[in-house]
Amino acid sequence: MIKHAMILAAGFGKRLNPLTLNDPKPLLKIGKETLLSNTLIFLKKFGVENVTINVHYLSDKIISYIEKNKFNLHIKIIQEKEKILDTGGGVLNVIKNFNSSPFIVINPDTLWNEKYIEELKLMEEFFLKKIENKCILLLVNKKKSFDTSFKGDFNLKNNFVKKIEKDNLIYIYTGLQIIRPEAFLNIKDKIFSINNVWEKLISINGLLGFESKLEFKHVSNLHVYTNLIKNYSDIK
Repeated sequence: MIKHAMILAAGFGKRLNPLTLNDPKPLLKIGKETLLSNTLIFLKKFGVENVTINVHYLSDKIISYIEKNKFNLHIKIIQEKEKILDTGGGVLNVIKNFNSSPFIVINPDTLWNEKYIEELKLMEEFFLKKIENKCILLLVNKKKSFDTSFKGDFNLKNNFVKKIEKDNLIYIYTGLQIIRPEAFLNIKDKIFSINNVWEKLISINGLLGFESKLEFKHVSNLHVYTNLIKNYSDIK
């Protein structure tokens, strides 16, 4: 079972301005929990024991928040001090913490809940069947998205992620993936998007996808965040 996870928490959250001018996006609240605490609670319930969090924008606030709260997890914070490394660079920068084992990479922007645990268990089981599997994404049909502005990122065929029929991309990325360190072999860039890794795997028919059946609730911008708060009693 996977025991390590990485939370991507370095971004600027500009689409949430002015809320994120003074507070980093992971510390915005939905109900009683912040996006970050909700994600940590989800990972703990799944069975993760060690969590790495990368930080950059308003990093001191996230560091202070983690120090003040006890999540019963081994949490290591990696600061991207000089420059933000983007999603791919951020993951590559912490791979040394995961040895050769597969690990979870997760965005705190999604409202993770206990219903996702069963899906993640099935996704993990499917992924670990073959050691040659390098990466699997948790995807959802865009029709299930609370934010109806998403146009779709991928198609999915026999559990392989495709980009065929580009005018009719059905699935969107939920913000959760399982990945092996080998997926980053021969990458020399320090600042790059995780999309670069995905594109390389897609080109060799090596990017796996697992379909979520849950309604997808994701804090994408200020308008969506406001509506999620208004509908909080319905989204738990």
